[in-house]
Amino acid sequence: MTQRNSAKTVYKICPAALWHEAERDGVFRGAPIDLADGFIHFSAADQVAETAAKHFAGQADLLLVSIDTDCLGDRLIWETSRGGALFPHLYGVLDLKAVTKVEALSLEPDGHHTFPALNS
Repeated sequence: MTQRNSAKTVYKICPAALWHEAERDGVFRGAPIDLADGFIHFSAADQVAETAAKHFAGQADLLLVSIDTDCLGDRLIWETSRGGALFPHLYGVLDLKAVTKVEALSLEPDGHHTFPALNS
């Protein structure tokens, strides 16, 4: 496990219905894959488009959730994943107080998503 503190923002792609459930609860416990793996998968700004293409291609009604890494403390661990890259993983629930922005991801006719400007 490796911890990296350079990114100030990490991102979660989430189905809108699942996110609205988290808003009602005040915490995000994770998508089914997160629950199975034991941590919440995030992506850095330079990883999120590839994550969308690999895991969410053609899926509509998705949200891009921006999270302030300073609010996550030592529960955010950067670990080797796809292609040897370090990906941010949150061990525990996501308190929505760490969320800085939630935006819809537009789905293009070719099945790819359009992303807003991202912070790193």
